[in-house]
Amino acid sequence: MNHTRRALLAGVAAGGVVGAAGCLGEDGPDTDDTGEYDCDLDEPVVPDPEFRAVIGDPDADVVVQAYEDFTCPGCAQFKLQQFPAIREEYIDPGTVRYEHWDFPIPSDEEWAYAVASAARGVGVREGGEAFFAFASTIYESQEEYNLEAIGSAAETAGDDPCAAMADALHESARSAIEDDREAGSARGVNATPTVVVNGQAVAEPTAEAVGNAIDAER
Repeated sequence: MNHTRRALLAGVAAGGVVGAAGCLGEDGPDTDDTGEYDCDLDEPVVPDPEFRAVIGDPDADVVVQAYEDFTCPGCAQFKLQQFPAIREEYIDPGTVRYEHWDFPIPSDEEWAYAVASAARGVGVREGGEAFFAFASTIYESQEEYNLEAIGSAAETAGDDPCAAMADALHESARSAIEDDREAGSARGVNATPTVVVNGQAVAEPTAEAVGNAIDAER
């Protein structure tokens, strides 16, 4: 399916999400936002509630848990500016097991659960690498979230765009997302992004601080 990345890059062209201070608008998923996609958006199968998005070495001694809200500007900044260096230095070489945990504050309740549900659906169908590819791409559209952007990000990650849009529209993984938030709260997480290395929260979500925490555990 040919599709432009117009919807994905609109936010970047207008100044991007990095450093943005405001929350999203109040409009949530709308079936008219599918753009060029012609999809049946009937309620999907609920994604596997046990799914955990993991990359790196699943058996590594150092476990990094990143708690994020897809509508949090700081999370977009972390994913787009800091995460690539962490990935290159520690994830790709297999030094750590890197996990995504959902922790919707939320900055915008409708889109927080919608985008997180789409991400989980992508991960369940295509695996952890696809999940993180979707996440990095969709964050580029944070100020312009709509179903078309979600479909395009899913397609970029190698997943069915219609399935991802259906997951978003129906918030198919809301229960599992809320479970993540409860687990994070029980561990003392109260803001996003929060990065935890072997059970200890890193003082600030930067590549340098996370790297120093990882090195201390090796």
